[in-house]
Amino acid sequence: MNSVLMQIGDLAEAGEKMIERLRRKAFLPDSRKALNVRFGIAEAAHLLGCSTNRIRMAEDDGRLPPAPIENGRRLGYTMENLLTMRDVLDASPRRAPLDQAQIIAVQNFKGGVGKSTVTTHLAHYFAIQGYRVLVVDCDSQATTTTLFGFNPHFNITREETLYPYLSIDPTQTDLLYAVKKTPWPNVDLIPSNLELFDVEYELAAAGADGQAVLAARFRKLKQGLIDLSRHYDIVILDPPPALGTISLAVMQAANALLVPMAATTPDFCSTVQFLSMMDQVINQLVEAGIAVNYSFVRLICSKFDGNDPSHAMVRSIMEQTFGPALLPVPILDSAEISHAALRMMTVYELEKPIGTPKTHKRCKANLDEAMGQVEQLVRTGWGRVSPVREEELIHGA
Repeated sequence: MNSVLMQIGDLAEAGEKMIERLRRKAFLPDSRKALNVRFGIAEAAHLLGCSTNRIRMAEDDGRLPPAPIENGRRLGYTMENLLTMRDVLDASPRRAPLDQAQIIAVQNFKGGVGKSTVTTHLAHYFAIQGYRVLVVDCDSQATTTTLFGFNPHFNITREETLYPYLSIDPTQTDLLYAVKKTPWPNVDLIPSNLELFDVEYELAAAGADGQAVLAARFRKLKQGLIDLSRHYDIVILDPPPALGTISLAVMQAANALLVPMAATTPDFCSTVQFLSMMDQVINQLVEAGIAVNYSFVRLICSKFDGNDPSHAMVRSIMEQTFGPALLPVPILDSAEISHAALRMMTVYELEKPIGTPKTHKRCKANLDEAMGQVEQLVRTGWGRVSPVREEELIHGA
């Protein structure tokens, strides 16, 4: 065997083993990720849009189970508790039966813009707000799959990805086979691994029939996601950061587009190229009879450092260029996000701050505000505004 190939293979194997070691260290004792975050009664009341008294009254009259207590003090509510409270107190934000599930593609052809970080934080934000979420990892690099606690090399087979559904010789007729439960009770995942890239090879090798096969795959992925979305409010797609078959299929299957971009000149230029390429591709798809329709297209500035003058300058250029299509609140570049990622987590999964409590609080508040912008777009598409909180009604009266 070629010595260079052997060297690359050895490096890949060493890296895969290290990822597994990190995963096991992060998820001890049983090497499976768990969700241990808890919510105090004040935070739970805020999320439900009610008063703490209403929660206590529901616990006192038996509509809700007693609050979890240890050594005489409340432990805080789990996500399962929170979902139960939403059902009992009629505080669920779920879409109405006639509302279309929002299928959001988080896409940019430029790597390093935080695409998978945005995907996972957006999924967990929506989960905490009470929505039913499906995340579909369409990228063979499988970063999103890893952040959900699965090792793509050791835990996921090709048959558990989109491959059996999208391959030239499919063995699955719908996507239910690929849906996996995650530590979040209201977030499911369709995982990915490196072998998903075989779809690209197969379609490239389809020869003269390639265009017809490609069009069929585009329509098939869209229909499969529409069928599956009946069980969810939000579907978030994480496509590869390149213009390939799977990326194009994802772009056509989505009904909304969120484009993360870092506040640097190369990222700005790359994003402009991405938008130009998307415009050309969408026109070609439409000409081929393949419909593409988005309820919203927005850009979000990621990894923004407010103390860096160059970031402020590039963000100003973004605002002048994209106007209202650029979401006003950027995602701040925070050590808390990086530290959480090292543990294969999002900030929403941390039981306690990794850095200082002030840094954690500032980071989480920024994420809530940034992700909340996307929630508003979804709710607007459903013809709804933000739910009015109980204390706001009282104050307004």
